[in-house]
Amino acid sequence: MAKITFIQHNGNEITADGIAGMTVMETAVKNQVPGIDADCGGACACATCHVYVEPDWVAKTGKRNPMEEDMLDFAFDVRDNSRLSCQIKVSDALDGLRVKVPEKQF
Repeated sequence: MAKITFIQHNGNEITADGIAGMTVMETAVKNQVPGIDADCGGACACATCHVYVEPDWVAKTGKRNPMEEDMLDFAFDVRDNSRLSCQIKVSDALDGLRVKVPEKQF
């Protein structure tokens, strides 16, 4: 199990238990994290689960795949550390992961 912290645009933090094999998006939805709508249910067909991965975690969460890159074109304020949380698999190595939810998703 991995603790994942979702940082809201106002600074509030929600920490949730992520189960290995699930995605960060599934963890957010299961724990009703505001700003993570996941309209496509994790099919990488929208950008409503966009997050900013904290700098210390970028390498550990892996690189964006081409489909994810395409979907990020539909997100607001895309940055170098932008990811779709449906594309980040939870593992024990991600215990302590911190991601920010973009303000535009509220």
